[in-house]
Amino acid sequence: MSSEPVLDGIHHLKLPVTDLDRSLRWYQEQLGYEVMTEFVEDGVRMGVAMTHPNGGPDLALRCDPARARAAAGFDYFAIGVPGHDPIEALAAHLAARGVPHDGVHRTPVGWVLLGVHDPDGHEVRFYTVPLEPPDEAFLRAHEGSGRERR
Repeated sequence: MSSEPVLDGIHHLKLPVTDLDRSLRWYQEQLGYEVMTEFVEDGVRMGVAMTHPNGGPDLALRCDPARARAAAGFDYFAIGVPGHDPIEALAAHLAARGVPHDGVHRTPVGWVLLGVHDPDGHEVRFYTVPLEPPDEAFLRAHEGSGRERR
């Protein structure tokens, strides 16, 4: 028996945002998130917790402009998508709504949708799950090219 603590996945993710209403609207309109809880401090809504009707991770947004600006461009997390066809459908869904992205790419462990950015510039990545075993032929073909995106 392991002496390591018992953990059970990710409970939720939290992002700092500069404009709570704008970011909330983006996550609702582009990805389908729904509000579970609002966090009000001294009469001001400072954050929201959201859930996704089709299994995405719970996500919280917290109004914190300085941290949001400092975090812009970084991909803090990747959201799982259940296979190649669904990730291609997500890419098409976002493109149809005018959300720019870099398309779906093969990686050594599956498919990834890159280049999606929320209103604060956080990169929101999407990977197929469950992760596939490493593709040895892919790894050999791209060895040293810097194209192994994870």
